[in-house]
Amino acid sequence: MMGKDDGHVIADVRRQDEYVEGHIPGAILTPNESIGTEMPAELPDLSRIMLVYCRSGRRSREAARKLFDRGYSRVYEFGGILIWTGDIVKAEKETGDGQ
Repeated sequence: MMGKDDGHVIADVRRQDEYVEGHIPGAILTPNESIGTEMPAELPDLSRIMLVYCRSGRRSREAARKLFDRGYSRVYEFGGILIWTGDIVKAEKETGDGQ
């Protein structure tokens, strides 16, 4: 599914520090803990294909269920980055001093 140009979104549901250390290219950070009763601002389209992952698969299963319960109709949980064999990118770390 990731190779298709179908407008899907890849949601990384780990914490910010884990995302910075390395994530799947194009993944949008949407921490599992931030998915509450409201629709996540980062994921405004309820009908868009959503591919969800975390580190090992536990949080992605939980997040996928929460997203589905919030009205997202095309949620696919695919486990953790630990088993990912594709490219991984690292985010720039903020230094907190404006640099």
